[in-house]
Amino acid sequence: MNIEELNLLPQPRSISFLPGTNYLTTNRLIVLEGFQPGMLLFSAAHFQSRLRDLLSLDWEITAFSGTAPTVRGLTLRLLPVLPLNDQGYHLSISGQQIQIEACTASGIFYGVATLIQILENAGGELPCLKIEDWPDFPVRGVMLDVSRDKVPTLETLFGLVDRLASWKINQIQLYTEHTFAYQGHKEVWVGSSPLTGQDILALNAYCKERFIDLVPNQNSFGHMHRWLIHEKYAHLGEVRSGFSAPWGYVDGPFSLSPANPGSLELISSLYDELLPHFSSRMINVGCDETFDLGQGQSKEEVERRGAGRVYLDFLLDIYTGIKRRGYTMQYWSDIVLQHPDLIDELPRDAIALEWGYEANHPFEEHCSKLDEAGIPFYVCPGTSSWNSISGRTDNALMNLQQSAESGLKYGACGYLITDWGDSGHWQPLSVSYLGLAAGAAYSWALDANRDLDISLAVSWHGFGDRTGAAGSSAFKLGNLYRVAGIEPINTSALFLVLQWPLYRLKKHPNIMNISFQKVLAALEDAAAPLELAQMSCPDADIIQKEYALVIRMLKHACHRGLLAQSSDPLESESIRSELKDDMHTLLSDFEQVWLARNRPGGLVDSVACLERIRQDYLPEPITPLAV
Repeated sequence: MNIEELNLLPQPRSISFLPGTNYLTTNRLIVLEGFQPGMLLFSAAHFQSRLRDLLSLDWEITAFSGTAPTVRGLTLRLLPVLPLNDQGYHLSISGQQIQIEACTASGIFYGVATLIQILENAGGELPCLKIEDWPDFPVRGVMLDVSRDKVPTLETLFGLVDRLASWKINQIQLYTEHTFAYQGHKEVWVGSSPLTGQDILALNAYCKERFIDLVPNQNSFGHMHRWLIHEKYAHLGEVRSGFSAPWGYVDGPFSLSPANPGSLELISSLYDELLPHFSSRMINVGCDETFDLGQGQSKEEVERRGAGRVYLDFLLDIYTGIKRRGYTMQYWSDIVLQHPDLIDELPRDAIALEWGYEANHPFEEHCSKLDEAGIPFYVCPGTSSWNSISGRTDNALMNLQQSAESGLKYGACGYLITDWGDSGHWQPLSVSYLGLAAGAAYSWALDANRDLDISLAVSWHGFGDRTGAAGSSAFKLGNLYRVAGIEPINTSALFLVLQWPLYRLKKHPNIMNISFQKVLAALEDAAAPLELAQMSCPDADIIQKEYALVIRMLKHACHRGLLAQSSDPLESESIRSELKDDMHTLLSDFEQVWLARNRPGGLVDSVACLERIRQDYLPEPITPLAV
C-alpha cells in the first residue's frame, strides 16, 4: 500500500511509508502513558470499539506503563513537553508496535481518528509508516441552520457529531433564531419542535467528549422576524409592515430596533437563559443583514448619525454585556465591512465572522482589511447545498478552498463551514456531506488536501461506500446546476423552477431557454452510479431515501420546466396531469424523508412551498368563445 492507495480524510500533512506490515492479532493491549492517562480513555475506547467492530479483536485498555512491548498493540502517550502543535500528533506503525504521541488529549484523539481510518483502509494488515500532523486552523467548525426549517433529532445530531469529529472538526454551532425553548416565550417557538435545555446539555456533553466546542448561537439584531411577528414583541421591531432590501420589498418585520431600549433587554435575557447550557466560553450573536435599519424606529437617529454608527453602537452594547458575562463574542462581519471607517472601533477581543458563499467572494479583500485593523476573524464559506436540492459542487469546492487560502494568508483564527436552510430547507443532510468533508480537509491542512479526490473521500468517509460510486454520484448531482446553462447567485435554476409559479417562469427568458431534455439526460448519468453503491455507514438507509427524493425532485423540476415551455395545449395537459400525480406521491416521500432525521416542527412551512406550485397543475380554465 502507498499514499495514493490510502484514503484518509483529512489527508495528513506528512506521511512516510516504511518497509513491512503490522499484522494485528488477538491478546494485545492498548496502553495509556504519560501525563494524566485517564484523559485518553475516550480515545482508547473509541479505537477499541472500532477494532472490535471491524476485526472482532478485543484489546483491553491499561494505564500500566510497565507493560511488556510484546503485548502492546497500541500505545497512546501524552507528553506535554513534546515540541508539537497543541492539536498535533505523531503516529508510527512498525512491524510490532503502533504508537501515537501528542502534547494534548485532543492531539491523541486526532491521531486515533487517523489510525481508525487506516484500519478501515487496510483491515488487519497495517502498512508500516510515520505520520506527523497538525492543523492549519486552530478552530475548524461547522454551523448548521436549525431555524429554517429543520430542527434535527438528537440522534441525528449525535451521528453528525461523530462524523465531523472523525474529520477533526472541533467546533459546532446550531444557528438559532427561534428554535430554543426559552421559558416565558412559548408563543415564539410553539410548533417548531425546538431544542430544549436538556437537549443542549446532552449534546454539549457528547461534543465535549469528542473535543468539540459546542458554541451557543442566537441571532440578536437582524433575522428576528419569528419573534417580531407576535404582538408581544412587535414594538421592538425596526419596522412592522415591511421594508426595502437590496433585492426588493420585503413584507413584515425583520430586525430589532436599536432605538428601543427593550431590544437590548430582550436579547440580554435570552443570553442569561441560553448560556448556562453550554460549556463553551464563546457565543455567536449574529447581527448580520440588518437591511431595514433606519427605515422605521431608528430613522431619525440614522439620518442624524449614520447607519454604520447606529449599527456599531448597538453591536458594542451587545459586546459589553457578553464581555461582562465572561464570554468571547462572535459576530458576522458583513455590515461593519460596509463602513470601513468604523472598523478600527471594533473590539480586539471579539471575533468577526467573514462570510461569503460564491466561488468569487472577495475573501482576499475582506480578510486583508480585518487583518490590517488587528481584528480576530474566522473565514466562513458554505456547503452551497441550500437553495439547490442537490448542491453546487464546483461552487462549493472553490468557495471552501479560496476562503482557506485567504484565511491562512491573513491569519484567520478559525474556519467555519456554514450549512443553511433557506427557502424551506429542501436539501437533505447527506447532500451537505461533500461540502462538509471538503471544508474539513482544507481547514486541517490545505496544501496536503488541495488536490484531494473529494468524491472518493466523501464516498468512503461520508457514505461508507468503498466502491466510490456514492461519492461520484453525489459529486455529479451537485454539478447538475451547471448543465442548465444559467447559474444564478446562491441558488440553482432547477430550484427556482420548483419555487416559482408557472406564470413567472414563462416570463423569464433564461429559464425558457434551458434545454430540460439535456438536463434530464445529465441527471440520469449522474444518478446511475448510485445503483452500484455499497454504503455501510449507520445512516445508509436514510441516505438512499434522501438521494432518491433528490432525484425525484430534480426530475419533477425538469418536467415542470417543459410544461412552462410548452405551447401545445394537448402536450401541456399531458405534462400537467403527470406532474399532478407525481406531486401527490412526492409530498408523501418528502415528509417521510424529513421525519427520518428531523422533528416535525417546520415541516408544514417547508411543504407549503411545494403546495403552492401544486396549484399550477390544476386544469386551466376554458376560455369561452366570443359570440
